[in-house]
Amino acid sequence: MRLLHTMLRVGNLDRSLAFYTEVLGMRLLRRKDYPEGRFTLAFVGYGEETDTAVIELTHNWDTEQYDLGTGYGHIALEVPDAYAACDAVRAKGCRVTREAGPMKHGTTVIAFVEDPDGYKIEFIQKGTQ
Repeated sequence: MRLLHTMLRVGNLDRSLAFYTEVLGMRLLRRKDYPEGRFTLAFVGYGEETDTAVIELTHNWDTEQYDLGTGYGHIALEVPDAYAACDAVRAKGCRVTREAGPMKHGTTVIAFVEDPDGYKIEFIQKGTQ
């Protein structure tokens, strides 16, 4: 068994695709409209779906916004430099919700940013775990 993807429901697919590809540097791997069901699926990631886990962005055409819920946590991405990653996200007009720095009670350098729908993305600095 292996992890295939994490699915997020998004209110504006173009805005979300811009965030994941232009801000976080992922690639759009595939996208398909389902007109009879009135939804679109878009898969983004850093590698091919055959080799790595990816993110499925689900856009239901008639829904502009979702409640995030209290059970969802975050997506974690390894980055070479969490401080620089935050600067890059901020430079593109996106929101950093926790600046880079050591986590409480540890030495791992982390940071958090939000995607356009409010989902949390954690940056974990490589080599600090």
